[in-house]
Amino acid sequence: MGLKQYKPTTPGFRGKSVQAHEAVTKKKPEKSLVIGLKKKGGRNNTGKITIRHRGGGSKRLYRIIDFKRDKKDIPAKVKAIEYDPNRSSYIALLTYNDGEKRYIVSPLGLKVGDKVVAGEHVEIKPGNALPLKNIPLGTVIHNIELSPGRGGVLVRSAGASAQLLAKEGKYAHVRMPSSEVRMINLNCWATVGQVGNLDHGNVVLGKAGSKRHLGFRPHVRGVAMNPVDHPHGGGEGKAPVGHPGPLSPWGKPTLGYRTRKKNKPSDKYIVRRKKRR
Repeated sequence: MGLKQYKPTTPGFRGKSVQAHEAVTKKKPEKSLVIGLKKKGGRNNTGKITIRHRGGGSKRLYRIIDFKRDKKDIPAKVKAIEYDPNRSSYIALLTYNDGEKRYIVSPLGLKVGDKVVAGEHVEIKPGNALPLKNIPLGTVIHNIELSPGRGGVLVRSAGASAQLLAKEGKYAHVRMPSSEVRMINLNCWATVGQVGNLDHGNVVLGKAGSKRHLGFRPHVRGVAMNPVDHPHGGGEGKAPVGHPGPLSPWGKPTLGYRTRKKNKPSDKYIVRRKKRR
């Protein structure tokens, strides 16, 4: 996998790079595994904007991903590696021995023709899924469940991986990509290996239009506004922020504002907090 560079024929193309997608073997998705995806424009179910500066972007079809891996002890063959516009990682199309097809998040090193299986006692190799209690210590894992049967919710983005550090009582100690160490029930399932598409984080969009295609709208800096419009606005020339820390347009602390509640029930599952960056 690599990046494709452009000649600087325009200012926007100077430094721009895109992924070559050399690992992708199939362009069109499996029809039986896609559904329509309606744009929300940053709005919730009541129509209120809860995430600002969202809207537009290219049309997408949603690929139905099997995060549960609940077809136990049935081998599957990797038919294709595909691009998914809804996530940073690639996805792998599996065909099971009984004829059913499913998508999974594609781990690093998985190729067309490989065999994968989910089960209690399967081989420890990329793409295989099994409960944490049966995974050896030190194994790199992804797509981790937080509660048994719920399906993988942790470590699913491109290049991400967690590591199984210890097993104590009915919990496993797992080191997350953030360096946080967390206790997870040993009956929760995880997939072996690191998520693929490592070059995703190295892409340089190069121009504003590329960001618009992803569904992001323009964002105006607070310091460029008037005092009536933003707490950072006004001043003769470029004035420093006249209050402790940056504020949102409504005067609330932002950019690092801690929102986690004290004595949250899940605190007891965190062995070591993530490092402050």
